Amino acid sequence: MSKTIDDKLEELGIELPTPPKPAAAYVPFVQSGNLVFISGQIPMVNGELKYVGKVGDEISLEDAQACAGVCAVNIIAQLKEACGGDLSRVVRFVKVGGFVNCTPDFNDIPQVINGASNLIGEVFDDIGQHARFAVGSVNLPMGVAVEVEAIVEIS
Repeated sequence: MSKTIDDKLEELGIELPTPPKPAAAYVPFVQSGNLVFISGQIPMVNGELKYVGKVGDEISLEDAQACAGVCAVNIIAQLKEACGGDLSRVVRFVKVGGFVNCTPDFNDIPQVINGASNLIGEVFDDIGQHARFAVGSVNLPMGVAVEVEAIVEIS
């Protein structure tokens, strides 16, 4: 018997939070046909912002990768909500996009977003493989280090 996504999450020690509420005038996700567009997720943990600051200054590469992982956990929480609580409906991650609040000379932007991509791959295996973008930014909402969004196909 193969492992479910919930089994994988438990095995990895990941407890999905209650999905964070939007910080402005938007919805957390929109479903169009069989695609779910998940709005950018920031590193909110138990209602508290984590990893505030610039990558390459106050935030190290390793901490930024951990931050991207927190964003990915919040993406999965939103996705579970979009799937009516049933992550077995996920067909595949289509695209992940990441923004990194970094200093002008910081060049390891793709490695930061690997923190999200690797976590998604660990949880979803082959269906977690996705197209991606990763860009540096002068600032992000509330000064967070990373923001990650996703497009996911569901059944």
